[in-house]
Amino acid sequence: MAPRACPCTSGKTYADCCGPFHRGEGEPELAEALMRSRFSAFAVADTNYLLRTIHPDHEDRAQPEPELRRMLAASAREFRYMRLNVVDTSPEDETGVARVLFVAHVFQKGRDVGFAELSDFRHDGVGWRYLRGRMVDRARVESGSRIADLDAP
Repeated sequence: MAPRACPCTSGKTYADCCGPFHRGEGEPELAEALMRSRFSAFAVADTNYLLRTIHPDHEDRAQPEPELRRMLAASAREFRYMRLNVVDTSPEDETGVARVLFVAHVFQKGRDVGFAELSDFRHDGVGWRYLRGRMVDRARVESGSRIADLDAP
């Protein structure tokens, strides 16, 4: 049996890419790697990892953990996370935020419900964590827009 490809579409096997992060065998060193590992966690329905990698300041942290866990599990079950295309990244800024612009190719009952998002990540002293995300126009991103283009007035 051939090794399973990583859902984050890095070109590596799951065992050599996101799998070790999911198993708690280390932390992604870059915000992009955390983004990839979170996408993979949705694809393999690893709600423990998804919970662990939400920043303490993320708005979802206001919800009771059982409710948040149910919401993440439902999303992982309801959608098929097929492919991730990281379009652009920015290094950590003066506020400690690093950014990742991506297109997620996601399907629900065979229908394309993919989206583009500009995500912010902040280190919590242990590792990078998902702080917040903003949906952006997918067509614009797929036609070449970068983070600087989306931040321009």
